[in-house]
Amino acid sequence: MSPALAIHRVPRAFHPELGAETRAALSDLTAEQGELIAGAAGSSPYLKGLIDQEHAWLPQALQQPDHALAEVMEAARALPADQLKPGLREAKRRIALLTALADLAGAWPLEQVTSALTDFGALAADVAAKAEIAALIRRGKLPGMAEDDVETAAGMVILAMGKMGAHELNYSSDIDLIVLFDETRFDPDDFYEARQGMVRATRNFCATLSDKTADGYVFRTDLRLRPDPAVTPVCLAMEAAERYYESLGRTWERAAYIKARPCAGDIAAGQRFLDALRPFVWRRHLDFAAIQDAHDMRLRIRENKGTGGSLTIPGHDMKLGQGGIREIEFFTQTRQLIAGGRDPDLRIRGTVPGLEALAAKGWVPKDVAGKLSDHYRAHREVEHRIQMVHDAQTHKVPQAEDGIERIACLMGLSSADLTADLTRRLTEVHELTEGFFAPGPGSSPAPAQEVAFDKGILARWPTYPALRSQRGARIFERLRPELLSRLAKTAKPEEALVALDGFLAGLPAGVQLFSLFDANPQLIDLLVDIVGTSHALASHLSHNASVFDAVIGGSFFSDWPGQVALQADLVQALSGESDYETQLDLTRRWCKEWHFRIGVHHLRGLIDGGQAGQQYSELAQAVIAALLPCVAAQFAKKHGAAPGRGAAVLGMGSLGAGRINSQSDLDMIVIYDPQDQDMSDGPRPLATRTYYARFTQALITALTAPMSQGRLYEVDMRLRPSGNQGPVATSWASFTNYQQNEAWVWEHLALTRAHVVAGDAGLAEDIESFRADLLLRPRDQGKVLQEVAEMRARLAAAKTPAGVWDAKNGPGRMMDIELLAETGALLAGMPQRDVPSGLDGAVATGLLDVAQAQTLKGCYELCWSVQCAARLLSGRVIEADKIGEGGAAFLCRATGFDQVDQLQTALQDCYAKAATLIGGVVGGRENGAQ
Repeated sequence: MSPALAIHRVPRAFHPELGAETRAALSDLTAEQGELIAGAAGSSPYLKGLIDQEHAWLPQALQQPDHALAEVMEAARALPADQLKPGLREAKRRIALLTALADLAGAWPLEQVTSALTDFGALAADVAAKAEIAALIRRGKLPGMAEDDVETAAGMVILAMGKMGAHELNYSSDIDLIVLFDETRFDPDDFYEARQGMVRATRNFCATLSDKTADGYVFRTDLRLRPDPAVTPVCLAMEAAERYYESLGRTWERAAYIKARPCAGDIAAGQRFLDALRPFVWRRHLDFAAIQDAHDMRLRIRENKGTGGSLTIPGHDMKLGQGGIREIEFFTQTRQLIAGGRDPDLRIRGTVPGLEALAAKGWVPKDVAGKLSDHYRAHREVEHRIQMVHDAQTHKVPQAEDGIERIACLMGLSSADLTADLTRRLTEVHELTEGFFAPGPGSSPAPAQEVAFDKGILARWPTYPALRSQRGARIFERLRPELLSRLAKTAKPEEALVALDGFLAGLPAGVQLFSLFDANPQLIDLLVDIVGTSHALASHLSHNASVFDAVIGGSFFSDWPGQVALQADLVQALSGESDYETQLDLTRRWCKEWHFRIGVHHLRGLIDGGQAGQQYSELAQAVIAALLPCVAAQFAKKHGAAPGRGAAVLGMGSLGAGRINSQSDLDMIVIYDPQDQDMSDGPRPLATRTYYARFTQALITALTAPMSQGRLYEVDMRLRPSGNQGPVATSWASFTNYQQNEAWVWEHLALTRAHVVAGDAGLAEDIESFRADLLLRPRDQGKVLQEVAEMRARLAAAKTPAGVWDAKNGPGRMMDIELLAETGALLAGMPQRDVPSGLDGAVATGLLDVAQAQTLKGCYELCWSVQCAARLLSGRVIEADKIGEGGAAFLCRATGFDQVDQLQTALQDCYAKAATLIGGVVGGRENGAQ
């Protein structure tokens, strides 16, 4: 048995009056219950009428309110079709009365009150709609449907929108519905007849709810939130609605769907529709353009409803007026639209839970979220009291003093206290939200007067694609003073302007990015830093501006998560997509964000070149490992599961060694083990060798194909057995045989850096075990050194250094030192893959002494730092006099030098020392530093 209604407060009676019959029926109530009834009836003519009508039912309901509520809902669900209209109206009276008294008594919090009203609204819509569907089926007006289809309303979907969708209905709410039907339930030839029946059922069930009879009404229904309501029927096919939103949907409709939920009819079909609509509502990028759209909507509401102007409490609209409910809802929903595409935790229907989620993720300060939540609840309480008086669909505080006094009585306050509290709350809501939607003119200083920017460059900006739209140009005009001001503070403003000009010229569109900067001006410094330093990053940024989303995602400047966490994150993201091309695009977008993050961290000195190299490598390995199962699953759909143990990807070169730069190709070998299987088992089976060859090509395509989000990596397979002449995938048996009996010394040198990055765990373990054993085999040091010398000579002839800043190619440079390190690792039988360990191996085998190895390690680190920085700056070999002031400063910062000429001298010295040391070990032609 549920407990009696707890009474924590009672309203004051404005004008107490109850009929004799009612007073007699309520004579057994407790004193507190009597005060509650007298206060409610004395201040609200509407509640007095309900109390008079339901006086016989009320005493028991107050004794067991939860049980009474459940009983009313159960009785409404069981109503026969011919009793729906009077039965639902009686149920509505009782639920409205019980929730009002529980609300006035402080027994139920706001959420319980609004949920009770909302749940009844959903039940009423469901039973009314299914009654109409049942009638149509009996009359044969829904082709192909039988009595069993009534349970799912023959595919009719009723979506609750607005307050109904968020479980936030108030006392006199309309219920905003969108009614659809699942056209796939019907034969295509029966479509028009089915739609006609669904339209008739929709009109009829809405009339059941909203018609005023002698018993009153249930709910006013509003179907105008459907697509293009002026020209579309009241019930649309789901497919037609989906097409509309994909092509014509507007921001306000996206905001409306935040709260949408299937509440009646075919719930499963309704959820499928919302799932299909998810990309429309929740954009993959951070959607700061929604701020301007929401602000425009607010201005239109103020203009149309006349709710602008100064704040006065009499006549103030608690919903649409200044500081009102709608401003809190817009504030919450707009932030959800901005970030909810990237964070599913923000896709919450309720306003207060939405604010809590936004605060938890750092999108709203916790104190602001707390204040707005408190004001929202208080505003809704006042709104409820306003509607309780006459059951009128109004949100306005009464104009007359006695009207305000009635509201104050229902709240247990004086008129003066109510007016003061409303003034304080409305003012604070307006102050907290207005700056977000309509920030005032920026206070940033104008560009420094001594900087005279090139007027020719500034004049051509309006001709760029990103600035051709009126909206993009308008937002950019707000940004322009701030941009120029920050450019003026750079070391070389004119140079920075040219770099920014190149960035703007490459932007295909500007509204989203300019909105992002408008809302987050701190990003302008980062933009100026990037375009003034790294052409490669700036070029990438101009075509992938959405990577800026990551900067304000909250964790952009956090510590590197590591490969395991990265891989898990990507695997989880891919699991949410079933379409293969969507998975490939998602991977590209995800990878670009992390790639950009590494570059920015390196550019800003948060990590050095060695850390950047390791992070780029871990990112690539995470991508391959997460994407490989997707490729395998897609390939298996056509050709069956992989025969045997499947395949493993062996990373070679820099990828295997765990250090690549921002522009590196990926050197790979694919090894497979079919065991004893000759064919795959699928719709189109393939011989094992053909299967893995085509599978490897599919993997290469997944990594290299240019798609809407670009490509992931270039892939180099030339290190596989027999190089370009051999098959793209190598069987385990062939690989082991080749390495043991046919491989050249240079191929064993390459194995010193090999590392399995993805694939079957058992096969990966076998490959690593084989590699370690192979490296331990005794070798003729003289023969190895002779072949290394010949190989070094061939490399020197084939790859002449492109100047002093080419730290990779040439004697004494990266590849030369790596070759010696591989030699040391091979001769020492060491499983470690990094250059320092290989040089230690050279010491262990007597090729170098400790001091020489240390010298080479220092030279290699300097070469790597220059190479990694150079690739970030331009994507190719740099020329110091052409990388600009910002580029030169970054190059010096990345290598620990004060001046570029000092770095150049140190590089030349390193090349000479390293070339001499290496030449002394392996012999061959000594070309010196270039």
